[in-house]
Parts: sequence; structure tokens; C-alpha cells
Amino acid sequence: THATADLSFALMMVVARRITEGVKAVENGEWKTWHPLHFLGQEVHGSTLGIVGLGRIGLEVAKRATGFDMRVLYSDVVRHEDAEAQLPLTFVDMDELLRESDFVSVHVNLSPETHHLFNDERFAKMKPNAVLVNAARGPVVDPAALYRALKDGKIGGAALDVTDPEPISMDDPLLTLDNCVIVPH
Repeated sequence: THATADLSFALMMVVARRITEGVKAVENGEWKTWHPLHFLGQEVHGSTLGIVGLGRIGLEVAKRATGFDMRVLYSDVVRHEDAEAQLPLTFVDMDELLRESDFVSVHVNLSPETHHLFNDERFAKMKPNAVLVNAARGPVVDPAALYRALKDGKIGGAALDVTDPEPISMDDPLLTLDNCVIVPH
């Protein structure tokens, strides 16, 4: 639980702060001097985090977000008033979560209801700078829809701890995108 929550938060920060792009630039000899806006990325502190699935892992991600003064929204099949009593969490429906969140962290079980939960329709509801983090199961995200959303600028970035299929094929178009970070599950 804790390791997955740590990884989820780390992935969010890697994409937000464009760490992977910066590492590649250094390795390719493209970084020559400091520039105030070079690989700036987006602010994590004070932003809005939407958690889809507030189980054990989702709750631990929410705890980490409080250290960054993030506004935390969550959507789940049930409301978790006990968690709301412990942390500054707001229960919202999925549409509001997608509309309001700068970061969306996914922590649902894979089921017929959650298969391709993130698809063209859901990506269209997200902010154009939003970052999706999937540390749940690969098939929760439609990979073709994710590719289109990232390529067309419908969302700002994605970080995947899981893929569909797993392991990801080396010719998968997601691997060609700078705004998509994929790590081994």
C-alpha cells in the first residue's frame, strides 16, 4: 500500500515537473545553460488532486497530498465519511473530479465497470494541462484513447505504472510521447 502510494505520487511529480524530459535532454547533450522557463512544468503545490477509488492506496495518496497543500477530491462507488473526518477530502462525482483536477490518480479494481473507465469521453472532460496517473490496472485506461488525448493536447501528461497489455509492446505509440512516462510494474 505505502510503496504504491509513494510511486503514484512520485510519478505525478515526474510528469508535472518534466523530470524525464530533462534527463533525456542532459543525456542527449541538449542542455547547455540555465534558463528560467526550461522544463518548468506545472506546479504541484496548491493544485487539485482527483483520486478515483479511495481504497487503501487512494487514501495513502491523499495523505501525501496534504503535505503539498493540495485540494483533494475523490470519486468512489461509496462515500468515505470516516476518511473525510481525518483528512480534507471532498467527495464528488466523476465528471466534477475530471473537470476540476490538475492531477487524476487512479486506484480502482479492474472489473467490467472499470474496464476502459478512462476513454475518449473521460479525457475530453479533463483540463488540457491535467496529468493522469494509473497505478491501478492497465485495462482501466484505454491505451488508444490515452495516446490520442496526449498527442492532441486534450490532457497534459500521463504516468503509468501499469499498461494494457503488460508488458507494453516496444512499438506502442505511447512510448513515442515525451508527455507519457511508463515504468515497469
